[in-house]
Amino acid sequence: QQAMEARAKNNPAPAPQLVPPVAAPATIRKRHWGVFIGFFLLVVVPTALVYAYLTTMAAPQFTSTVGFSVRNEDSAPTLDLLGGVSGISSGGASDTDILYEFIQSQQLVSAVNDQLDLYALFSKPQNDPVFAFDPDQPIEALVDYWPRMVKIFYDAGTRLIELRVRAFDPDDAQAIAQSIFDQSSLMINDLNTAARADATRYARQELDTSVERLKAARQALVAFRNENQIVDPSADIQGQMGLLNTLQTQLAEALIDLDLLREVTGDADPRIEQATRKIAVIEARIAEERSKFGLTGDPGAYASLIGRFEALNVDLEFAQSAYLSALAAFDTTLSEANRQSRYLVAYVKPTLAQSSQSPDVPMLVGLTALFLLLVWTVGVLVIYAVRDRR
Repeated sequence: QQAMEARAKNNPAPAPQLVPPVAAPATIRKRHWGVFIGFFLLVVVPTALVYAYLTTMAAPQFTSTVGFSVRNEDSAPTLDLLGGVSGISSGGASDTDILYEFIQSQQLVSAVNDQLDLYALFSKPQNDPVFAFDPDQPIEALVDYWPRMVKIFYDAGTRLIELRVRAFDPDDAQAIAQSIFDQSSLMINDLNTAARADATRYARQELDTSVERLKAARQALVAFRNENQIVDPSADIQGQMGLLNTLQTQLAEALIDLDLLREVTGDADPRIEQATRKIAVIEARIAEERSKFGLTGDPGAYASLIGRFEALNVDLEFAQSAYLSALAAFDTTLSEANRQSRYLVAYVKPTLAQSSQSPDVPMLVGLTALFLLLVWTVGVLVIYAVRDRR
């Protein structure tokens, strides 16, 4: 230790040197005051004004909720082998999609306005130009204003529609929600009426077609009977076959009689000549009767007549079957059309608000402050980037 102390005395430590600072001490400059003033003017002041407007001038809004869905009570379509007509049918998804678009349409807004005077209801606040509606605007402006006051929530999976209707009075909000539900029910009824008219028209057309076909088949059969003077060729041919069988029997008897005469008399006997002439007459009659069965190719022969009669009879039977099927389908279609196949069901009836839930002051103030803060930040970054490039 003494050696170390002696060495320290002989070799004194060098004096410390002062290192100059890397940067000068930070001070507030004019550009910093500009940033602070910009923050105050662009963020703090507008946010404060928005808060003051929402808490002092903005009129309270009341919400009425209504939920509904389209119900379908369609039976299975009536199909038949001949002349089938499908009954009234429509997919629930299509009906709900139509209703979803209808609620946002000018037609609905006009109908509700005619019933409740939306111009007066939405322009009630006198000192709220932001949320109130200007009654001097046209119907197109009212349609654009409609989504602000009527929020639609549509679940595509369950096909349920929920509406949250806002107004400056709780009774007005409930009345608007009820009017929307009523107008939607009328629209669904119009869809029912159109579907009934279409189904009935198609069934009537098919029934009329089958009736005309049946009339044509019967007229063709009547014309055939008048032309040939035959009611039923089958019954007539049976009579002709009986006549031919009788002639065949008479011919056999005449031949036997001729053979007997030849055994007992000579060829000069006049009875033999008479028997021979009788046999020739019977054979000629048999040949003529056989020619009626088509053996000679005569188009008026029984074979041709029966062919034409059977063809006409088949056409008549087919027309009768088609007519019966079309008549049954028409009756079923009328039965289906006479009942309500689709209707609107409210699972939540229009509610009456007891307190105001809009405007949402904390949310609107927060969104305003956030948006202005982003604008101010982007502006500061742009200014500093331009300054650095210089």
